[in-house]
Order: sequence, then structure tokens, then C-alpha cells
Amino acid sequence: MFEKVLVANRGEIAVRVMRACEELGVATVAVYSEADKQGGHVRFADEAYNIGPARAADSYLDHEAVIEAAQKAGADAIHPGYGFLAENAEFARKVEATDGITWVGPTGNSMEQLGEKTQARSLMAAADVPIVPGTTDPVTNPEEVTEFGDEYGYPVAIKAEGGGGGRGMKVVHEESEAADQLESAKREGEAYFDNDSVYLERYLENPRHIEVQVLADEHGNVRHLGERDCSLQRRHQKVIEEGPSPALTDELREQIGEAARRGVAESDYVNAGTVEFLVEEDPERDPDELLGPEANFYFLEVNTRIQVEHTVTEELTDIDIVKWQLRVAAGEEITFSQADVELEGHAMEFRINAEDATDDFAPAQGGQLETYDTPGGIGVRLDDALRQGDDLVTEYDSMIAKLIVHGGDRAECIARSKRALREYELEGIVTIRPFHLAMLEDEEFVGGTHTTKYLDEQVDRSVFAEFQERYGTGTGTGGGDEETVTREFTVEVNGKRFEVDLEETSVPQQTSRPGPTGGPSSGGGDSGDGGETREAPSVSAEGEVVTAEMQGTVIDINVTEGDEVAAGDVLLVLEAMKMENDIVAEFGGTVTEVAVEEDQSVNQGDALVVLD
Repeated sequence: MFEKVLVANRGEIAVRVMRACEELGVATVAVYSEADKQGGHVRFADEAYNIGPARAADSYLDHEAVIEAAQKAGADAIHPGYGFLAENAEFARKVEATDGITWVGPTGNSMEQLGEKTQARSLMAAADVPIVPGTTDPVTNPEEVTEFGDEYGYPVAIKAEGGGGGRGMKVVHEESEAADQLESAKREGEAYFDNDSVYLERYLENPRHIEVQVLADEHGNVRHLGERDCSLQRRHQKVIEEGPSPALTDELREQIGEAARRGVAESDYVNAGTVEFLVEEDPERDPDELLGPEANFYFLEVNTRIQVEHTVTEELTDIDIVKWQLRVAAGEEITFSQADVELEGHAMEFRINAEDATDDFAPAQGGQLETYDTPGGIGVRLDDALRQGDDLVTEYDSMIAKLIVHGGDRAECIARSKRALREYELEGIVTIRPFHLAMLEDEEFVGGTHTTKYLDEQVDRSVFAEFQERYGTGTGTGGGDEETVTREFTVEVNGKRFEVDLEETSVPQQTSRPGPTGGPSSGGGDSGDGGETREAPSVSAEGEVVTAEMQGTVIDINVTEGDEVAAGDVLLVLEAMKMENDIVAEFGGTVTEVAVEEDQSVNQGDALVVLD
């Protein structure tokens, strides 16, 4: 087993990996950006290293900075978590080529073969796994999109090879959208996955999202750990995952599980991964009529990493997937057979995102956790990294925690989930906790007949406001009393953190952020943001000012001064929470001023464009 593992990630998944390491007797190393100086994963680790500015491309996505931190720390393995560099084949190969450091995950070659969608489709087809009609070669021009649409019909999905969770995916509903959507998908693929290659698929109208957890070792053992149903999504982002699926018969469940195992076994894949499928739902199906072996299911993609929702499978099987990732990477053989894998009861995971469900799931623009009182009791698990008094970091993903609930059956799981969600008190940051409670009362979800489009196209959103009023919280202001306190500061020496205690008088009381004892600090320090003072965009021209609806970065500007625009035209593209958001004109007019530049950061309410 390894002696020290660097976790190349942040937040709850970094803490999750560190907990597994601690139970295995392995020391841990955190990396952090300027925005994450007070991050929970930094507090939890045995030691921590600063690897750059808040922008992910300059820190968490910086290959050399991560590897250099591992070398400085004397780490003998790197675990990538999920997101960031977890599915980056180039980075995996760099780690593999670094003496004394092991990559915890599939090899770079396997990642490229199965993680990039076009190659994965070809491999799965060879293994007799059903695939959605689509292309196996990268698509480069709009004519290929329209030709595919003419042959298979619209809508057509354009997907980034390295994408996932809806990032890098655009849907073309008619021929006129092909060029813009292709460009946008390629841009997202390049920005988030360092790969602008895209492919096409027929877009299914009524799909369920079913995925199978797999684990493989270098000794030829391949196991599947059952399926998870991730059909409740908003804008292709999962919000509630559960297992087993409430919609499948045992026969269909077995078919999908074996297809996943067969596809992985045909490759040289080693370590944990997830094989995702789309299952065609019957819109006329009653809740007590399950989908049988005659239902169509299609391979979607392989996620060559740990998944956010791996916790559901862990609760069902009592198998610690992260520990097995580490053991397999260390060369150990899987000690349980396929027959040993049994799913006990029912489990659900609720993503606690800092978003407002009543405002189209708009991400929170800031806040501080003034109250953070977590639920407990039998069958309740919480994966998080935040603590009371922490400020919300808005530069990255909006998920701040995961609540996982296990019960003897789905009915008990739902009842227990309601109780746990009501116990979960968060003050100071808006979250979708009230939304989860609303869904547990929703007839379609409780009946298990929902599809991936239910939240975006069918659900009655008026109930969100009711539950938000009953259970929701807004953004607080924080603050505290003045008194004499002993405060813990962080000193960085060559990028490594140490803690220093200083006594101060007549200063605002701040929440203590203790680091681990007996070593370099993994937390603490002042509350400064570490960045330069940002000046908001200003305008001088006459006209109606178009403002930013959220905090983000301007990544594309489509207009210049003097341009004539019509209502609905895209003025610019704003990146927020790793998603592209079109800023459109609400009415026609002339552009009299553009107040921002590409790559400029803006806050909610900042001026973007002036129209007359």
C-alpha cells in the first residue's frame, strides 16, 4: 500500500478520498487554489500546497503544478477524485511517467480508449453492447450535423468526447442551429476537458439514465456492483441518484449489468469506472409496471473515474469503492466474486447544491454558513467539506455536500430521507434542500416513472416556491463581536502551509479553522480573498443596460458598437459554474456600448452591453 497520497481535487470528494486513506493508514496531501485557502479539504489533509490562482486552468488543471506538489510532498500516488483532471489521459500519462508516483485510476491509454466517446462506442459495439445511432469519427463542420439530422431526424445531440454531466453537450433542434451549437460544444470541450473533439448521437425523447458501477484489477478480474438510476436531472446535471432503479425488472437489470461487465472486460481497463446507459421509458407505463427485457437500452459512455454518486452503491453493497481504487492501483487483487455482490435495500443520494430552485436553479453568488447542523440517525450518511462559519466559494461547482440515505426498501428510504432533510439545517447560503423535499412528495418521482427530461419540461415548478418558503434559507451577511482572541494564521513557505498562533486585541471574532495537529497546517489563516480588488464594469452610453444575471466569466462576445440586434439575439456568452450561459437581447435595438472584454470576470448585476 502507498505511504502518502496527493488528492488532486477539492471539496467533499477530496475529503472522501482522504478518509479512505486515513483508514488504510496512508498520509494525505491537499492542493488548493487561492480561492480555496480555507477549504475543508485543506483542513482535513496532513499537509497542503498552494498550486495557483482561483481560475481552475491556472491551479487545479495545471498538470505541472500538481505533479510538482506531489514531488515536494514525497507522495507516492495521486488520486484525482472526479472532475478537473480525473479523465485527462494526458495528465494520467504524465503521472505514469513520473518516477515514484502511481496514478490511482485507469491508464492513460485505457482512459483515452473508453473515456473518449467515439472510441468507446466502437469498442462497445465490438463487444455486442447496444449503442445509440451516432458517429464514431469526430465531427468538424455543420454540414455533418445537418446530414446526420436528415438521416436520423431531429433533435441531434452534439457531445464533447471528454464531456460528461451535460458539459460539452448541445442539442440541435433544427438545421439553422447546427453551426452555433457545434461551435459551442467544441468550445466547452476545449475549456473543460482540454479536447474540442465532438461526435453526434440521436437524441432520445424519453430516456432514463441508468449506470453500472464496475471495478477491475490488473489480474483480469472484472466485477459490476449493480446499477444506479440517475434520471432526475436538471439541464443534464444529476440532482438525485438512487439504486436499485425503481423502473427495472430483475431480468432487464441483469442484461444491463452484464453488458457493462462485458464491455469493460473486452478492454484493458483497470480500476473503478461507470458504464452509463440510456433506457427508453414507456410514457404510458404505470408505476407498478416495470420495464422488462424487451425494453431498449443503449450504451451512453464510460466514466473512467469515481462518480459523484458512488456513495449509493457503497450503501447498497457495503463495498468501499475508494479503498478498492487504492488497493487496485497498488497491485492488489479483488478478493470478492461477482456472486458475492448483493444489493441490500434501497439508497438515495441528494446533491446539496448552492442553488435556488425557485430561480431556475441559479447558483448562489456568495454567503457564509451561519448555521450548519447536519442530520444523523440510522441509515444517514453525509459527505461534505464545509463547516459552520465557512464562506461559500463560487469559482467552482455549486455542489457543497451530498446527503446519502439507506433504507430497507424504497418506501422506507423515502420516509427516512424526508426526516434527514428536515433535520439538515443550513443558514446563510441558499441551497436546493427544499427542492429535494418537494420531489419526495412528487407523484411522478415517487412512482418512479420520471425521465431525464422531467425536471426541465414537465414538473410543476410552482411547488418549489412553497417548499422554499417552508424550508429554505437565503444568503446571510455573517459578522461577529469584537474581543481579544488568539488567532491562527497561515504562513506559506515555498507554497507549503504552516500555522502560527497570534494574539490580537479588539478585532472581529472569526470562526476557528483548526488544522491537523503535529504537522504543517491544513487550514486556518485569515479571511482575505488573496486577490486583487476588482473594478466593476461601467457604462457611459445612453440606452438600456443589459446586466449579468450571475457571477461568471465572459468567454465570447458576439456584438460590437453599432451592431443592430433583434430580440432573442445572443449578445455574449457567460461562463458560470462550468456551464455556458447565453446573454440574449430582450428587445431589438442598436448596440451603443460593450462594457466588458473576453476573459473578464463579472458579478451579478454588472453592466455588460448597452442597447438603444
